[in-house]
Amino acid sequence: MLQLPSAWSTFISESTHGASCLGQLSGLETRKEIYKQAVNTLADGNATRLVLVSRPDTAPLKEAARSSKELQLLGIKNQLLVINGLLQETDEMDTLSSQIYERQHGAMNNIPDTLKGYPIDFVPLRSYNLSSIENIRRMLLDDKIKDVNGYTPLTPSHTLDSLVADLHKSGKRVIFTMGKGGVGKTTIATEIALKLKSMGTSVHLTTTDPANHLNYEAAIKAGISVSRIDEEEVLEAYKNEVRSKAASVMTAEDMEYIEEDLRSPCTQEIAVFRAFAEIVDKAENQVVVIDTAPTGHTLLLLDATESYHKEVERTHGDSPESVKKLLPRLRNEKETEVVIVTLPEATPVFEAQRLQADLKRAGIHNRWWVVNACLSLTETKNKFLQTKAQNELIWIKKVEELSNGNTALIAWKNS
Repeated sequence: MLQLPSAWSTFISESTHGASCLGQLSGLETRKEIYKQAVNTLADGNATRLVLVSRPDTAPLKEAARSSKELQLLGIKNQLLVINGLLQETDEMDTLSSQIYERQHGAMNNIPDTLKGYPIDFVPLRSYNLSSIENIRRMLLDDKIKDVNGYTPLTPSHTLDSLVADLHKSGKRVIFTMGKGGVGKTTIATEIALKLKSMGTSVHLTTTDPANHLNYEAAIKAGISVSRIDEEEVLEAYKNEVRSKAASVMTAEDMEYIEEDLRSPCTQEIAVFRAFAEIVDKAENQVVVIDTAPTGHTLLLLDATESYHKEVERTHGDSPESVKKLLPRLRNEKETEVVIVTLPEATPVFEAQRLQADLKRAGIHNRWWVVNACLSLTETKNKFLQTKAQNELIWIKKVEELSNGNTALIAWKNS
């Protein structure tokens, strides 16, 4: 969204023929000054402050660094980093709390260079959910620990093993992990792929996430084929394909229109979409496990799938078979399963609930949910973590209701 004003402003100024994937440029030209002003406002350090928020863990900090660098390239350099959820050291540290503390501070000690030049503020980890006005007001002031005498770890009805066993038994060919950024989709996708492989299934593991933290090494060692959609790579391949087809039937003047259209910001979306269709088409011969980007990016991809499908039907256009088969395959619940991954906290659960509703509207099946990193499954003796574990129960119960009992729970792990 932040790239759009700059991308369209540049495209309009460089365009000479008036054609684009959004139609004639005359309408866009009238908005040129607004695009220009938007870019200038975002880049003005006196007018704009961009606050990056991260958890104190390696993967979220890498994601924040990537975002920071991309914002810098857009001219948005007045940034601030807030580290949210930093565990405070106390006299009651047990094995689990010490592991969390050491992991967080290890990540902080190795913070990416991109972020080191910016001011950094910290928000302490709290035992309560920040899902009410009262608790938000308390956030920076206190954390009174509840009396949790008699704390007993939760026993899950389903584990990741039982989830994978069901996927294997039902013969699913395309398996997505979806959810909010930072909930552990990549880890879950990798574990599902490894478990299916151990059952004798031929598996392809891939990601549509530009951040791409897939553990290729473990998957490759297990004999799993892996890939990722590299946006720059697929864009260039798509451009070359269009040029090759057009050059054999068009004049040099006509080719100038094609080149102009290929510079349009829409072209990358089309290229990524087609690459996504080709990955899903591997389900003809393998089980495809897809680690998706955070929710918003994934929903845009699914929206593009439906729009593209309607356009192909309307125009009877010349599209690859993988594109024509994509939406019917995603809507076939015998072939496709979306595993929604969340955490036992308010915001990830609410976002996952919205994702479930969007999937239903798109006609895409979801049966299984995973609640990851549950403290309530651990044997912690730390009163602070026990209180936090107790506060997870309401969100685990909410997910159990949303999934009709098809929820796999995974304990917090030091990895």
